[in-house]
This record gives sequence, C-alpha cells and structure tokens, in this order.
Amino acid sequence: MLPKVGARISMSRRGNCYDNASMESFFSHLKTEGLYPYHIRTLTEAQSKIEKYIRFYNRKRPQRKLKKLTPVEYRRQFAA
Repeated sequence: MLPKVGARISMSRRGNCYDNASMESFFSHLKTEGLYPYHIRTLTEAQSKIEKYIRFYNRKRPQRKLKKLTPVEYRRQFAA
C-alpha cells in the first residue's frame, strides 16, 4: 500500500529498536503534556491543542538531550 501513495518504507537493519524512539518519545510528551490534562470534546479542539503543543515543543520547551536548548535554538547553531 505504501508505494501506491508514493511513500517509502524506512527501516534500519533488523532488530534495531531505536528506529522510532524519538517519535515515540515525542508522542508520549504530546499526550501527557498537551492532551491528557485537558477535556477535549471535538476534533477541531484536539487539532488546535496539538498544533499549539508542537509550537511550544519546538520553540519553548528545553530538551535535556540538546543541552537544555529548544529544538529551534539547537538547529540555529548549525545554520549560522
């Protein structure tokens, strides 16, 4: 089904459990910090909360693994 929509399978060698670790970590943070604390009633409200959380995560939330920088600040170091 993936080739029908123009997508490629992206996997590393067999048994590598780190393939999706960063995204699984992000989704865990999204759910626990950006969705679960709120009583969301509609799909529009959920979409709005998700968009706000993504902006917060990228621009304001410091990441320990990025030396206490936000993802945007960390990327700017390499673009300069």
